[in-house]
Amino acid sequence: MSGNDLKYMKAAIAVAEELSFSRAAKCLHISQPAVTKYIGELEEMLGVALFIRDHHTVILTDPGRAYVAEARIAVLHADRAVQAAHAAGQDTEMILNVGRSPYADPFYTATLLAMRLPLFPKLRLNLFSGFSCDLVRDVLTGELDAAVVIEPPDSGQLTGVKIDESSLYVVFPRDDRLADFQSVRLAQLGSRRWMMFQRSSHPPLYDLVHRCAQAAKAIPSAIQHFMVPEETIPLLIEPNGVVIAPKSGALRIARDGYTMRPLEEAELKTNTLFVSRADNTSPALSELVRGFMRRMKQIKIHDQMSLPIPV
Repeated sequence: MSGNDLKYMKAAIAVAEELSFSRAAKCLHISQPAVTKYIGELEEMLGVALFIRDHHTVILTDPGRAYVAEARIAVLHADRAVQAAHAAGQDTEMILNVGRSPYADPFYTATLLAMRLPLFPKLRLNLFSGFSCDLVRDVLTGELDAAVVIEPPDSGQLTGVKIDESSLYVVFPRDDRLADFQSVRLAQLGSRRWMMFQRSSHPPLYDLVHRCAQAAKAIPSAIQHFMVPEETIPLLIEPNGVVIAPKSGALRIARDGYTMRPLEEAELKTNTLFVSRADNTSPALSELVRGFMRRMKQIKIHDQMSLPIPV
């Protein structure tokens, strides 16, 4: 049995990403003993240790890091081969799997779905939703061809184009004194009850908010977390409550007695990017990205021309 067997590659990639045999097994939908067996057999065939593990920790070795980097590319191309065969069998020229964050503006997804590419008239997009960090991982492992994400974690294996930049927003009742301001600073939110997205949905952005709050000496009286912004609507009835969310999430709840203001903190500008693997040379994906960005530029120019002239 070759050490290049896909099951071994996928097991090594999952353990390297999760640094846990149990979590890797869950991601692969197989048992933990199976993952342990695959890694053991792989290390025996290669003659090197890919991981150092004990009862509590798993550490990726240098040989393991080198193997996983190449294994990701091999798995990516193997998955593309399967997709190409299925596409040909269905008389479909190309299928692209694209992810989107629930906190990204849904307008971007609608624009992608409306794209018609002259060079790829039978192109079909399969859309998937997930949190930005999870989507980036799926792009890196080849499960997705591309994704629309907010503030993706840095990776030398990713390439991306910037779609938009926006502030985080604060939502509160219309009769709140914060409604007298055009924008809100973190310092104004001290001693209030904050409702924020769960840390697991975007750890880097969540931690950045808290670092900025500490620097501004803005200490909340309590913090409640949500998976989707709509969960906060009944909680906003209680006094001193505010919701901190990306713009698209804030827009979904800023109605029926609630309003929103941008959170005016220079460090808390969030970028929305269209990302893919740097080594993904799919002509269809390249054409989709170019067409999408052209369309976005046209929309922005039209919006600017439609603005009323000040008098």
